[in-house]
Amino acid sequence: MDMLEARIAALFQNSPLVRARDFVQAGIPMIVISRAVAAGKIKRLARGVYCRADYRQNENGDLALVARRAPDAIICLLSALSYHGITTQLPFEVWIAIPHKAWTPKLEYPSLRIVRYSGDVYAFGTMVAMIEGVPVRLTTIEKTIADCFKFRNKIGLDVALEALREAKAKGKLDRDELWACAKADRVANVLLPYLEALS
Repeated sequence: MDMLEARIAALFQNSPLVRARDFVQAGIPMIVISRAVAAGKIKRLARGVYCRADYRQNENGDLALVARRAPDAIICLLSALSYHGITTQLPFEVWIAIPHKAWTPKLEYPSLRIVRYSGDVYAFGTMVAMIEGVPVRLTTIEKTIADCFKFRNKIGLDVALEALREAKAKGKLDRDELWACAKADRVANVLLPYLEALS
């Protein structure tokens, strides 16, 4: 193994997904990466994102891939519900939140569904999860449920109600935090009757 191959291997020890800019910062020319792809040593997953040839993506791998390509995006709504295990929906797109006037990420894969937030609501109720060695920003269970009520016209009220019931049934719901998120999203009055019905 030559020095460049050793540097490539070192990058993949930190994370199974490596960006083109990570190679450049490590002093590895892109022509070397192109040759490694052609030789079948590494794979190009999406524009600017590479993985080892033996990489097998887990069920949340798309979230890690999006986080690598758009680190400021926050995984939300159906994708966050699925991650938290409080829905029967299987989203075929990755739902992300970005600030109101932010640049729109463009990915060949996976498909994105984008919602925009303004002000402090964007970062309110978020967490970071390590998925496949990649830090992924996503909404908490409570913020995800509040967002579902906020965007009920996009995803359906039935999805929001299912998430609320599932979170409560699985003991994953902090009512005070949910109420704070509902107030931040300005849907407290919408959520209140459903929350009272669960009591």
